[in-house]
Amino acid sequence: MHPLLPDKLKEVIAKEGITIFRPAQEKALKAGLLENKSLLVCTPTASGKTLIAEMAALKHILEGRGKTIYIVPLIALANEKYREFKRKYGHLCKIALSIGDLDSSDPYLVDYDLIICTAEKLDSLIRHHSPWLSLVSLVVIDEIHLINDVERGPTLEILITVLKQVLKSVQLIGLSATIGNPDELADWLGATLVLDDWRPVPLKKGTFYGGEVEFID
Repeated sequence: MHPLLPDKLKEVIAKEGITIFRPAQEKALKAGLLENKSLLVCTPTASGKTLIAEMAALKHILEGRGKTIYIVPLIALANEKYREFKRKYGHLCKIALSIGDLDSSDPYLVDYDLIICTAEKLDSLIRHHSPWLSLVSLVVIDEIHLINDVERGPTLEILITVLKQVLKSVQLIGLSATIGNPDELADWLGATLVLDDWRPVPLKKGTFYGGEVEFID
């Protein structure tokens, strides 16, 4: 385990049956994940991106550095992450799900450490001048490639711009399985790019014809 990981987090990771980190996770750690360095992580699905964000979040929270906001694109995904994080880390920190009323500042969130929300909800919280936002030290943007989406992209781009201006020393962690211009996006974020093509199940291409699949070597 990495020496900068809090002991309580090491215990959770071990309990989950993780004995060695995956390539992307090792690269993120070497790139300064636990040293407040902003990162753009572009690796295949199921390669371990979520744990990268979790390690950074719990590092901030357990060491009293500040709150973490975890942005996801969909309410269904927010609910999924909330259940997963509550199961794993509910005994270590207070976790909240904020996806409802877009016309509220949700003042109760001042008592929570890890806040999961959609980009639209966070945009609303900023516009309503939620005072606890000044206590945020880490922002995770899951599926950050949606910044190129016609509908969600503008909101996400403006949101990240505002966060960088309001929270001068915030650590940003962008996660994406696929993105066309990772170098350009990393530069805009002020982040180090972490690229890796390892995946738990090899990806093969082939042609299905006549009831059979002919794979391309």
